[in-house]
Amino acid sequence: MERPSELPISDADWQCTPIAVQTVLVSLWEQVRKLQQVVEQQGVQHAARIAALEERLARRQGRGKGSPPSEGTETSRKRRRKRRSSGRSPGGQPGHQGHGRTLLPVDQVDGVVPIKPINCRHCRQALCGDDAHPQRHQVVEVPPVRAQVTEYQLHTLRCRHCDTLTEAAWPDTVPRSTFGPSIQAWVGLLSGAFRLSKRNIVALLSDAFGVDLALGSISRLEQHVAAAIAAPVEEAGTYVHQQPAINIDETSWREARGKAWLWTAVTSLVTVFAIRLRRSGEVAHELLGEHTTAVVGSDRYVVYDYLPLAQRQICWSHLQRTFEDFAERGGEAATVGNQLIDYTKQLFLWWHRVRDGTLKRSSFRVYVSDLRWRLRFQLWCGEQFADAQTAATCANLRAVEPALWTFVRKEGVEPTNNAAERALRHGVLWRHTSFGTHSPAGSRFVERMLTVRDTLRQQHRNVLDYLTEACQAAVEQHAAPSLLPKPASPQT
Repeated sequence: MERPSELPISDADWQCTPIAVQTVLVSLWEQVRKLQQVVEQQGVQHAARIAALEERLARRQGRGKGSPPSEGTETSRKRRRKRRSSGRSPGGQPGHQGHGRTLLPVDQVDGVVPIKPINCRHCRQALCGDDAHPQRHQVVEVPPVRAQVTEYQLHTLRCRHCDTLTEAAWPDTVPRSTFGPSIQAWVGLLSGAFRLSKRNIVALLSDAFGVDLALGSISRLEQHVAAAIAAPVEEAGTYVHQQPAINIDETSWREARGKAWLWTAVTSLVTVFAIRLRRSGEVAHELLGEHTTAVVGSDRYVVYDYLPLAQRQICWSHLQRTFEDFAERGGEAATVGNQLIDYTKQLFLWWHRVRDGTLKRSSFRVYVSDLRWRLRFQLWCGEQFADAQTAATCANLRAVEPALWTFVRKEGVEPTNNAAERALRHGVLWRHTSFGTHSPAGSRFVERMLTVRDTLRQQHRNVLDYLTEACQAAVEQHAAPSLLPKPASPQT
């Protein structure tokens, strides 16, 4: 039997070995070679799995979407470097423009208390007259507030002529509920805008207004508010469909202890929310409209791939975190990632100057045209020479590369999806304290209150006043006030 060349036995010893032993040795040697191949293959797989687990662990520890920094890389050294103290004391620095409270005009204050000296501080003679320009000091105070209770007595009277009993008709302006529109609005505000728990709402209303409510009453009043604002919220959703630029994002939620998703679609003056059990393209169609022509800012989640690239704007903040992942993987991925990070920083620097008015948009487009070709080349390098995970990401970015630059050619489009992420932040904090909702009815209250809160704050409108008007309109069975912005008055 021929001796395998890799077998560490001399030819003389091999010839002296019995045939049966040679057969066993060759068989064992082949098995060892196969086992070595399996071990090497598993080592590569385990290394990739460890890298993926480290990346997931880093995200859970609050480092964003980057993996743990690789030892010895330039990026990791920069992140570990502590920020040096400036030596300045905390607070406003010399030369900083203050933001003190401005005094109200005298005709807008509730009362004026003149304070005059009685005697001259020098000769002690009596003083009289008025100071044309006295020193003014205003004190803002909230007077004690107690709930107003009104009792409505509906009489039933007997006719003297025909002996028929007639009951008084229920007035249109009187709510059937024990608690009026103002209390309903306060419950909606405290729950939806300030994320207070039901027990804290009960305690606050009792301490501040002397109103005693049960925990179950809070839930019922929330449903009254949700019904009162249902029509305006639906109208706001239709308005969003018609806007030229929309930012969309989603985050996890809990409904009835099951998995759900909180979605948002943000425009310049109206923001809408929706809680759905799926994270699918069907929900994206619902929020954006079936036949939308808007430019949609989003991350690279697959449900938005149905949109034409000309109608998409991929978020550059997400891209920057992806490039940081590249830089921390080492090797060719780090080289590509560091270069892409530099390009991203330069792009944001130019963009901030465009927003500040210190760089013309025409010049910005010229600068970006050169940057675009360099970024495209780096993505090609990452696809050709980096590890499999980096190469796959680079290939995906090259496929959607036109959607990275929509904001350059279309005004009113932002390069990031930060507006949608900021809108979701309030909902995320609400989820952390309430652990989600227990029913579809609770989800409707949350999504509608979030829509009202964010939309009114975008338009600088008072949330409590709006909720009070909406709840009063529901009592009188009138249309609730609109959430849409008022059209601008024509300029003279």
